Amino acid sequence: MQILRCSVHEAVSFPQTRTCPLRPPHGYAELTAQGPLHRVEFVDGRTGWVVTRHEEARALLSDPRLSSDRADPGFPKISPRALVVRGQPPSFIGMDPPEHGRHRRMAISEFTVRRINALRPRIEEIAEQAAGRLRAAGPPADVVTHYALPIPSLVICEVLGVPYSDHEFFEDTSRRIARAGSDEETAASVRELAQYLDSLVEAATKRPGPGLIGKMVREELARGEITRESLVSTAMLLLAAGHETTANMIGLGIATLLEHPDQLAEFRADPDVVPGAVEEMLRYASVADTTGLRVATEDIEIAGRLIRAGEGVAIPNGPANFDPAVFPDPDTFDIHRGSRRHNAFGYGVHQCLGQNLARLELRVALPLLFERFPTLRFATPAADFEPRRPDVNQGLDTLTVTW
Repeated sequence: MQILRCSVHEAVSFPQTRTCPLRPPHGYAELTAQGPLHRVEFVDGRTGWVVTRHEEARALLSDPRLSSDRADPGFPKISPRALVVRGQPPSFIGMDPPEHGRHRRMAISEFTVRRINALRPRIEEIAEQAAGRLRAAGPPADVVTHYALPIPSLVICEVLGVPYSDHEFFEDTSRRIARAGSDEETAASVRELAQYLDSLVEAATKRPGPGLIGKMVREELARGEITRESLVSTAMLLLAAGHETTANMIGLGIATLLEHPDQLAEFRADPDVVPGAVEEMLRYASVADTTGLRVATEDIEIAGRLIRAGEGVAIPNGPANFDPAVFPDPDTFDIHRGSRRHNAFGYGVHQCLGQNLARLELRVALPLLFERFPTLRFATPAADFEPRRPDVNQGLDTLTVTW
């Protein structure tokens, strides 16, 4: 656990622990009120900074003097888990321009608004199938296992060209990578998933199939624009982020709407409300709250503070998404808020590549579920939900519902 030393010398933990997985950490409001930047001691003993206001978060996320290089000794370490696994090259999220842009462009064609919108009929079909399996499993039934997870898992498999028949393996391995308690556990799971994806790349070199992996083998790998190892790292990032993060958001979105029945009634009744409601869910949940980690390559003056070269900077999206200067009464869930300025997908050149896909999956999966199950409700009280540890993507491992 890291200790934050704020201006009043009160020790505050970072990352903040949720008392309930459906709600933001209470400590963020206190930090934001005290100022935009705070000193923090990371788990390896290094001292750095945490950013807690929206304006400064966006300024720093778009500042080229901050690096995403996880191999840099000053890069923030916020958990005991390995940030870099020996022998495994970084994906493009761990690169800086211009290398970052070159690798990101290799994948971006599959995630444009036009390309993603063309997937809507297929995503609707996948969601209908998942709803059928949920109905067959209950009531009661776990909506995470039977609905929230299968939809993005199958979608990202089809986008990448990964056999969905292997979903139990990569879902379990991704979960172990995210929640491992030691460097050794993380490294073993990363190697396991990398070996699996490398076997798909090997097969594609002989007979390139559909999906992004096959495209990159036919084009970028064949032209020598990317190494096989880097291709595997990119595929690993997209596969893990493409199913687990969205599944977390669908699960939390379901639970949050069930907790606000009046707003759920509007959500069901008016399709025009759905896009704005999804943005508010993204803001309120702040699922990937600890992804904005950087290290300064030069001295940076901001908000009356000096970030020195070599210091780590943590820019969690949660405090920015609850900054009352941008989102009045931020602890209130409000589907009419108009929340497009949230940082749920990050900001700057590293803004989430898959945000268009995630938004579409949420806009399809949530309305369809509540249309097919108009009496859907909690089978387990929300007070019984267990929060995850703070250094991983937030979400619900299970959510038992009835109807």
